[in-house]
Amino acid sequence: MDKELVIVLDFGGQYNQLIARRVRECNVYCEVHPYTIGLDRIREMNPKGIIFTGGPNSVYGEGAPRCSEDIFELGIPILGICYGSQLMAYLLGGKVETAPVSEYGKTEVAVDGTSILFEGVSQKTVCWMSHTDYISEAPAEFTISATTPVCPVAAMEIPEKKLYATQFHPEVMHTQEGIKMLSNFVFNVCGCCGDWKMSSFAEDTIRSVREKVGGGKVLCALSGGVDSSVAAVLLSKAIGRQLTCVFVDHGLLRKNEGDEVEAVFGPQGPYDLNFIRVNCQQRFYTRLAGITEPEQKRKIIGEEFIRVFEEEAKKIGAVDFLVQGTIYPDVIESGLGKSAVIKSHHNVGGLPDCVDFKEIIEPLRLLFKDEVRKVGRELGIPEHLVNRQPFPGPGLGIRIIGEVTEEKVRIVQDADAIYREEIAKADIQGLGQYFAALTNMRSVGVMGDERTYDYAVALRAVNTTDFMTAECSDIPFEVLQRVMNRIINEVGRVNRVVYDLTSKPPGTIEFE
Repeated sequence: MDKELVIVLDFGGQYNQLIARRVRECNVYCEVHPYTIGLDRIREMNPKGIIFTGGPNSVYGEGAPRCSEDIFELGIPILGICYGSQLMAYLLGGKVETAPVSEYGKTEVAVDGTSILFEGVSQKTVCWMSHTDYISEAPAEFTISATTPVCPVAAMEIPEKKLYATQFHPEVMHTQEGIKMLSNFVFNVCGCCGDWKMSSFAEDTIRSVREKVGGGKVLCALSGGVDSSVAAVLLSKAIGRQLTCVFVDHGLLRKNEGDEVEAVFGPQGPYDLNFIRVNCQQRFYTRLAGITEPEQKRKIIGEEFIRVFEEEAKKIGAVDFLVQGTIYPDVIESGLGKSAVIKSHHNVGGLPDCVDFKEIIEPLRLLFKDEVRKVGRELGIPEHLVNRQPFPGPGLGIRIIGEVTEEKVRIVQDADAIYREEIAKADIQGLGQYFAALTNMRSVGVMGDERTYDYAVALRAVNTTDFMTAECSDIPFEVLQRVMNRIINEVGRVNRVVYDLTSKPPGTIEFE
């Protein structure tokens, strides 16, 4: 990719993706890489800047993640955040110790306005702290550029060498002027010009796909969700009817969704696509029978997806490429370097080892969800499709806790449809994602003067812009009451409805 680049070195921090996302908000392309990446590879990538993430370790502890000190001699601007700042201090001769007073949450920080990193930032600004260790002594060459009453080195720098560090997290929304600080780093320190735009991404991707595919045949995994829909239209514009879109109705979709997808992408829809619908609900139910472990469910669904595609490919003749709507959070959450696997996404970590295609094309692999929506708008996809509620590849298989059965699918489909209908009626704005899930809990209830022992449905709604962090939505209580009443009255085998308040982190948006 012929774009200016900033790389994030991941030392195990929970906000690694968020840092990359914030840099991209500045129209600067950014990738996350493990801290073990070699210096030769970094030189080859030729980044304009490097950012060290936070992490849960102590830099002085045995086995703590560290990079080579030689990275500071590359001449590339570096910003260390939290653990990254402590690592910079530790490797360059400073002192890092357990802080006498830990800092967590919003903290007022006094900054030096003459620092290029804090240009335009208030002299006292609220930042997000999350640390037990601290830099007790900055390395000899560093100037301290920010402090708090209990943190003597809240930020430090060597402007001549373009080395900067902050103990706080500028990437989280709770740091009030964090975006300004990151913008100062990427533009004023790294010298970026901001050439990462979705219009150029779409044009470049269409061109590169056309060159890669040549005269070959391509099969697209179309789920009808935002990601796969954008991928399908992108490929259609690149190669036209060389593309065949296969829509697998695996029985784990939302209520009536199969027919809705066919109405948009099928023969009567607005797109000139080769469209095949495969109804194989019982096949998936059979494979999932007795399976309760979330990762195993994801991998089974992922493998079965691929097998269906292979079978369809054989029916239409030789197919060279498979297209999937994988996006960047899928890749990172499925495990990056030595980072933890949060969950295997069916189109990344869930892929089987043997796939009967020449190559898999993932045109959106570099993008976050909101960037995918921007590409969709650039491609002229209608707004109601671009803004469609996100839906995971494994579908209701991960919104049903425990074993998946046909009855449970029916329960969660009906409950979810009621929930979405009431949200629409109430015209609640700004929700990032909302859905109903079926817990594996059964409890005693009383209905019609009789004892019941039935399932509990969980309602989930979060506010998020990047899907990397999320907070519970404050849905009016009267709306939740209406949803609860309708679900219990209209959906069989349900006698309890709960509302999930969990943020991300520590939870994920989906249940499994």
